[in-house]
Amino acid sequence: MSVQVWTYLLVGITFSLYIGIAIWSRAGSTKDFYVAGGGVSPLANGMATAADWMSAASFISMAGIIAFAGYDGSVYLMGWTGGYVLLALLLAPYLRKFGKFTVPDFIGDRYYSNTARIVAVFCALIVSFTYVAGQMRGVGVVFSRFLQVDINTGVIIGMVIVLFYAVLGGMKGITYTQVAQYCVLIFAFMVPAIFISFQMTGNPIPQLGMGSTLNDGSGTFLMDRLNGLSTELGFAEYTDGTKSVIDVFAITLALMVGTAGLPHVIVRFFTVKRVKDARKSAGLALLLIAILYTTAPAVSVFAKINLIDTVSNEEYSLMPAWFKNWEETGLLTFDDKNKDGIIQYVADQDKNELTVDNDIMVLANPEIANLPAWVIALVAAGGLAAALSTAAGLLLVISASVSHDLIKKVFKPSISEKGELWAARGAATVAVVIAGYFGIHPPGFVAAVVALAFGLAAASFFPAIVLGIFYKKMNKEGAIGGMIVGISLMLFYMAKFKLGWLGEIPDKSEWWFGISPEGFGTVAMIVNFVVALVINRFTPEPPEDVQEIVENIRIPSGAGEAVDH
Repeated sequence: MSVQVWTYLLVGITFSLYIGIAIWSRAGSTKDFYVAGGGVSPLANGMATAADWMSAASFISMAGIIAFAGYDGSVYLMGWTGGYVLLALLLAPYLRKFGKFTVPDFIGDRYYSNTARIVAVFCALIVSFTYVAGQMRGVGVVFSRFLQVDINTGVIIGMVIVLFYAVLGGMKGITYTQVAQYCVLIFAFMVPAIFISFQMTGNPIPQLGMGSTLNDGSGTFLMDRLNGLSTELGFAEYTDGTKSVIDVFAITLALMVGTAGLPHVIVRFFTVKRVKDARKSAGLALLLIAILYTTAPAVSVFAKINLIDTVSNEEYSLMPAWFKNWEETGLLTFDDKNKDGIIQYVADQDKNELTVDNDIMVLANPEIANLPAWVIALVAAGGLAAALSTAAGLLLVISASVSHDLIKKVFKPSISEKGELWAARGAATVAVVIAGYFGIHPPGFVAAVVALAFGLAAASFFPAIVLGIFYKKMNKEGAIGGMIVGISLMLFYMAKFKLGWLGEIPDKSEWWFGISPEGFGTVAMIVNFVVALVINRFTPEPPEDVQEIVENIRIPSGAGEAVDH
């Protein structure tokens, strides 16, 4: 069977599975809709958390950016992995013991203020919409190539699928759908990696294959081969970095602390019965995530070598079918500047004739390596699973922020449970439409868009959550001031240096402290902490009952059952 037929078959089977699960586990109450009834097992929650966490940025874009940025791309690997450890160990058990549905709910009650709740809702919406734009873009990229539709149509198809199981099933439907999506995405990522590792080095374990010698009898190490190819084309050695130390540090830290402030990941720890179950599911999720994250660098190396070997200084007319297929999507372009019919892929941009979108490398890798058609189709199904799983989690955060934190807690406390459930579904529907718009008009490739979301989370939520848990005298005035200043500063920096909303985008030499927009969340987070603590110093302490609550959530003894307030 052809790749096209295999793709329709595998994507059709997986989509039918997701929709079937959503119908089977549809939400009948707000508790089902927000936290899956609070009765998910640690293993299921660990798998769902891993799928929620490993978005299109992890599956599609991370290996792609490492393939082109080399050593510099490792900041994403370190930041996202380290951030999950930080979240699992530092925050998740305490937030679960507090017993709230959402991050704005935690902030609103911890800081005894509806103003704090509204600011937190605004931050959650900004972070979630920025993040979901990357996911919908990923869906469009996959559909555009494998189902022979343009990216915009692909985004719309993805919107319809997500809308169905997110709106119908809520967190209950999303949780069990994400368990299935984890199985699909990890199988889809590992199978071609194992194939190509064995093909290139004779070692079927990708992590070991990356450090092995080529099986062509030359005795050359794979990484040495890639370094040599890179320098021959005028690029820096793959294993050398070009980013400044401070920018690498800032991006890594922003991704780490941004992870610990991501509302769609934090809410997963409210879906289990007990605090110890939250700890178990966090540990399981980390192991499940590590499978993909330790494989991604190897995939990036395999993809880059295969790409260079296939296209560099080769005749365009002799390019295999995969090249023409990706050209049709507009994500790979050949501009024959010297009209000789030969593809010049070099570092000199005046002479370079090949433009490759980072986001196609994982998806195109099996085609470049000439793997079987079913493997190529499997990667398409995996990419969709990764993007849709995270998009659904983000849409739930958006809908819960509107229906629970704004309507129920602020504007209409008397609303019935049925009314709140309908409000949540209505908010999710509107959110899908907005997310689709951002997917069609994204501010960059998937990993870059997602990195900005992490910066926004770092700048807004992380200080408020950390101080809310570990500093009982932190008051509402300080938390509100810190969040407003932090997210405003990050939004300004993004608008000026990334999105061009304030005029022409300045040169890198004008970055503040030499820090890129992807890393500026670290600076905004520090400013948030400083503003919060300074304001706290000159304003009244929190009420005694709030301080007692903070003391109680930090006490490990008797923490078996979470307390719902």
